[in-house]
Amino acid sequence: MTTTSAVAAQAMVLAAGRGQRMRPLTDHTPKPLLQVQGKALLEWHLQALAHAGLSQVVINTGWLGPQIPAHLGQRYQASEHDSSTALNLVYSREDLDFGSGIETAGGISRALPQLEEVFWLVAGDVFTPAFVFDDAQRSALQASDALAHVWLVPNPAHNPQGDFTLHGNRAYPALDKLDVCNPQAKVASEGPSYTYSTIALLKRSLFELPWCALVPGNPTGVAAPLGPLLFKAAAQGKVSASLYLGPWTDVGTPERLAALNQLR
Repeated sequence: MTTTSAVAAQAMVLAAGRGQRMRPLTDHTPKPLLQVQGKALLEWHLQALAHAGLSQVVINTGWLGPQIPAHLGQRYQASEHDSSTALNLVYSREDLDFGSGIETAGGISRALPQLEEVFWLVAGDVFTPAFVFDDAQRSALQASDALAHVWLVPNPAHNPQGDFTLHGNRAYPALDKLDVCNPQAKVASEGPSYTYSTIALLKRSLFELPWCALVPGNPTGVAAPLGPLLFKAAAQGKVSASLYLGPWTDVGTPERLAALNQLR
C-alpha cells in the first residue's frame, strides 16, 4: 500500500527506475542509493530540499523498493544539530502496488493526491550539489499561466541534440522533439538547444485533461513518461524555463559515477 499523509508534500523525488545502464551496480542497489562523495545520491537532494525549508517530500519506489525506506526511514534530518532541517518522507510504493515502477508521469500521477498544487520534481539519479530549491520560484510559477518551470543545462555528450530551446523565459521543444507533441508549435523551435536537467516545478493541472489522460491517482498503475507531457505543453508556450550553469551530472553510467567520486 502507498503511505498516506494528511499534509500535502511540496516536492517529489523520482526513485523508482531500474537503472539498466548502471548495471551491475544496480543489480543489488537502487540507483538513488549509490554513493556519491560519501552520501547516497538521493540524500543530496533531500539535504537541499530540507535547507530550502520544505517539510514533506514524496519518494516513489520501484526497483528494489524496500531498500529506500529502510535506508531513509520516515524522517530525514539534514543537520544533526538543527531540527528545523527535518523532512517528513512519504513513500509511493509502486513496487508494492504494481510490482514495478510505472515511469515518470505514471508515478507522478500516482502520487498526485499527496502533492501540493505546485510542487518540485527532481530525479533521484542526478547530482547537482549547488542547486537551490528557491520558494520564490514556486510562487512565481503559481502566479503565472505556465504549467511547469524547467531548469535546462548545456547539452552533455550523451544528449547532444538537447530537449528544449529557450526563447526569453519560455521553453519550446527542440526540433527533433516536435513529433511527440502538437507540431503546430506556438514559436518555431529554432536556436540553441538545451537538456532538461530533470529538475522542475510542476502544476497539478499538467496531469489533467487536455494535457494528460491519466486518472489522478493512477489507480491501475498505467506506465507513462513525463517527456511527452512537457513537450506538448511547451509547444503551446506553457512551460517557462531557466538556464542552470552550476555543477550537474546525470549519473547514468558507472563511469560517470566513478568520475564524480574521484573529485572528492
